[in-house]
Amino acid sequence: MDLGRVGDREATTVDDTARAASVLVPVLVDREALIVIRRADHLDDHAGEVSFPGGKREPEDADREATALREAHEEIGLDPHTASVYGRLDDIRTVTDYSVRPFVARVPDREYVPCDHEEVASVERVSIDAVTDRTNYESETREHPEYGEIEVHYFHVGSVTVWGATARILIDFLETVTDWRVPRS
Repeated sequence: MDLGRVGDREATTVDDTARAASVLVPVLVDREALIVIRRADHLDDHAGEVSFPGGKREPEDADREATALREAHEEIGLDPHTASVYGRLDDIRTVTDYSVRPFVARVPDREYVPCDHEEVASVERVSIDAVTDRTNYESETREHPEYGEIEVHYFHVGSVTVWGATARILIDFLETVTDWRVPRS
């Protein structure tokens, strides 16, 4: 895993959506693992889904990186001053009309717990070895009413299933910092 590759690349920008959001891809470098959250079951959008810490940009956020760090602080208790941001991945457009900007950061190796129980049900660690194991990956083609035929990616690691926008971010991360590539059928 070479996190330096994140800062060496030119990330694409999506700025034609009405709503801006950011997520943090928190990396535990020594363990070669990522921190993800399971969203609370009662939420209106993406209830129970696994995602990276993040959310919509607020007026007080200086920039999109500040949004990602603020949200990680609110959701998992990450002190923003202890995160070393390497750079960003490609923006993605979501079906809920968000432009999500992912930032990759090395974070301290400690226990993280939900700080906002209204939004976060649990905090999980997912190893890089597990998500790059091809037996834990699958995809399917679906028909989307607005975008037509789309490929949906899934990473199954124990009780954690990463899919949707989070899986697209994870793929960009893995293809940037490792030799893993999406299997082509």
